[in-house]
Formats: sequence, structure tokens, C-alpha cells
Amino acid sequence: MTTLFISDLHLDETRSDITRAFFDFLQSHAIKAKALYILGDFFESWIGDDDSSALIESVKKALSTLSKQGVAVYIMHGNRDFLLGNTFCAEVGAQLITDPTVITLAGEQTLLMHGDSLCTDDQQYMQFRKMLRSPAWQQDALSKPLEERRAIAKHLRMASNEANSNKAEDIMDVNADAVVAALKEYGCTRMIHGHTHRPNRHPITSDNIKAERIVLGDWDSNVWYLTDESGSLSLHSSPL
Repeated sequence: MTTLFISDLHLDETRSDITRAFFDFLQSHAIKAKALYILGDFFESWIGDDDSSALIESVKKALSTLSKQGVAVYIMHGNRDFLLGNTFCAEVGAQLITDPTVITLAGEQTLLMHGDSLCTDDQQYMQFRKMLRSPAWQQDALSKPLEERRAIAKHLRMASNEANSNKAEDIMDVNADAVVAALKEYGCTRMIHGHTHRPNRHPITSDNIKAERIVLGDWDSNVWYLTDESGSLSLHSSPL
């Protein structure tokens, strides 16, 4: 059976077209799969598992239906939805996995990541990421009323978009040395990640490492997904 990998859907109330595409994807592809891995930025923002917007409730229903059909669902934090927790996952029958996670895929040790931790050239972002991933910051954020959290999330998105608009394109991509270091640390010969919105398959031959880095695409204008079918990996896209 097929294993599927997606990331960077950035589900949001303002993009009903992406939500519809995701539901179509579940019905046409995921329902026939063995497992679905969502490698971060599933939502454009996440302010806590106690949020119950119409979008979130509809996604919960769709994922619950999928998991009840026997499809294993795995969700990883991204840089947009890092507050997504075990309560949400329990409600939909999914498992929250750490970033990074190692799995055996098509006979190879494969490192799954969101990808933002590899963008080490962007030192401003790395400092920002460290603050947001701090347990103290997250505990403080989640203790605030929902409306205040919504305002904080909106401010963070605006600040991030403004900062990125002033950065060179290459600084927001992964650092090659960080990629090799991660593969060596976890003993893997393949890496799958999202975050950069630059879908591609990259052979790696560096520092005695022969590996492959597969980058998943975002769903802004196309549906991107990776399949492992009987040990054969393919990166697919179709118009949104």
C-alpha cells in the first residue's frame, strides 16, 4: 500500500480552495493509503487545541473519518502551527511526531523534518524560532484568552511576512552543511522536508555521505505530495 507525504498546506479561512483540495485529496488518494504524513505548516496558524473555528472542526471531521478507515495519520509541527498539540491529534486519531523523526522507507533510513531548522543562514529567523519553541514562551502564550492569542498570531504572521520580504531568497533556503550534519547525526541516507516551498529531489554527495533530499511543495497554487508505492518514490503535483 501507498505511504503519502504532504506539507505546507497553510490551511486558513481565507483559502477555501486549499481546504477543498485537501478534502478531495483525502477522498481520492489518502483513503487508499497505508499512512499519511503531514510534515508541518498544516495550518497557517495555530493558537491552541481549544480553538474551535469552522475550519478546524471541518478538518477534524475529515481526518477522523480517514483514521477510522484504518489510515495511519502522522502530524509534525511546522513554523506556523508549532502549538498544535496532543489533544487535537487524539480527537482525529493522529499521532504527533517529533521534528526530526526517523522512519524506514523503501528500505532506507529516512529523516523526516519540517525543514525550518535547516535554514541556519537566516540567523534572525533562528533566534525567533528559538524563542517561539521555548516551553516558557508557549506556556505563557497558551495561558492567554483565545481572542488575545488570535491577535498575537496575526501579529506574528505579519511580522514574519514583512521580515521575509526584505531577505535574499538564498538565505531562506536550507544550509547544505546543516543538511549533511543532520543526515550523519541520525544515520540516514534520505531526507524529506517541506518549509522552503521549493519542491525538488536533490542528490547529495558530500563528506562521505551519499543521500537524497526530497523537498515537498506548498499548496498555494498546486497540490504537492510524495508517494512511496512498493518501494518506488515519486513526487507529484497537480493544479489546485
